[in-house]
Amino acid sequence: MTLEQAAPALRQLFVASRPISWINTAFPFAAAYYLTTGKVDAALVIGTLFFLVPYNLAMYGINDVFDYESDLANPRKGGLEGAVLDRTAHRRTLLAAVLLCIPFVIALVALGDPLSWLVLAISLFAVAAYSVPGLRFKERPFLDSVTSSTHFVSPAVYGLVLAGAVFTPQLILILAAFFLWGVASHAFGAVQDVLPDREGGIHSIATVMGARWTVRFAIACWAAAGVLMLFTGWPGALAATLAIPYMLMAAPFWSVTDADSATANRGWRRFIWINYAVGFLVTMLLIAYAVVR
Repeated sequence: MTLEQAAPALRQLFVASRPISWINTAFPFAAAYYLTTGKVDAALVIGTLFFLVPYNLAMYGINDVFDYESDLANPRKGGLEGAVLDRTAHRRTLLAAVLLCIPFVIALVALGDPLSWLVLAISLFAVAAYSVPGLRFKERPFLDSVTSSTHFVSPAVYGLVLAGAVFTPQLILILAAFFLWGVASHAFGAVQDVLPDREGGIHSIATVMGARWTVRFAIACWAAAGVLMLFTGWPGALAATLAIPYMLMAAPFWSVTDADSATANRGWRRFIWINYAVGFLVTMLLIAYAVVR
């Protein structure tokens, strides 16, 4: 492959990895590990880099390859919200996703212990199981949202286990709230794709529950996440308020019909930017926690 040929190929891999979402997996790992150990070491650097790029390329790139046919019929694909990879890029994307992960996984295994290996294995299994034929958890209603949430919560759990954290009741509540946030986020994101998913024969939580009830389910999960945070002590309880922007974002779609489900894309686009604002506030709370503990 010449340099001129390599540039477009690398650009496709870059887009397939969803750069706008890199922080959503790298930050939970880095925050969990650093707050537990209080130090910057090889495990922190390697793990953060892994969950920043290779992990996301595997998660989204594999999905783009095996969702190619349905993505062609989905009007929101092909930009910020998902790549439509040319067929000629499929094999290259799968190879790149695997090969880029291997050296990081080897290093992390060498730095960890059996329990951390198990958590990492579960995380990587969830990444593959969501999309690959034969498993396709994304087509198993409710399991699709659970698996998607695992994609984002497992880096935090892995960071905690790798760092040797003690799982207190408060920490378990935080992780449970984070998991409910992930379930809600996936469920709401699935609403906008009800019609193209049904046309493509894809079963999801939203195609089974319908757009209206899926939105209500997502709002209930965000609310439950906020309630759980109330019991995490100070300053964690302040994070309960961070569920409110998500609920307000989804509220206009409380009674959305399946026919109008595509309008939920307006909320989803707001969701992407709400994540950045909430992420900043979570960072401030983590700094406050580090100061007062």
